[in-house]
Amino acid sequence: MAATATKIFSPQDLATQIKLWRQQNLQVVFTNGCFDILHLGHIDYLEKARQLGDKLVVGLNTDASVRQLKGESRPINNEYARSRMLAALEFVDAVTFFGTATPLELIQLLLPNILVKGSDYTVENIVGADVVIANGGQVKTIDLVAGYSSTGLVQKMKGI
Repeated sequence: MAATATKIFSPQDLATQIKLWRQQNLQVVFTNGCFDILHLGHIDYLEKARQLGDKLVVGLNTDASVRQLKGESRPINNEYARSRMLAALEFVDAVTFFGTATPLELIQLLLPNILVKGSDYTVENIVGADVVIANGGQVKTIDLVAGYSSTGLVQKMKGI
């Protein structure tokens, strides 16, 4: 088994792992996304997210939920490949999947200390912000690196 595979959890197993981390007084940061074509913007964002706490958890859209969000031609990389790439990053501590339109159920299960999204969101429109805040947690946004998006890269490859 590859070392990166040990960072990939089912939602239930991750909830158990988070309980163990909490017993060690570790702050758990959660973010989510498709992370279809890993690029500099993703790396910068995830690195900054990890700096907000002790453990970084990434909720990854399943292939089916990416297709619902981005269209039938996506994802470019399947969920197995995307999860392995994320798990290979030293600042990502755990990866899990969600197949729903939003990660709300996953956030309710994991109850992270800190919920993070990009600065293209406001706290008011971040899914699960109310849940995290009601549980005593924080919600933060991180500035994005201009000019980097998976959709933009796909369009560039297609010559659009």
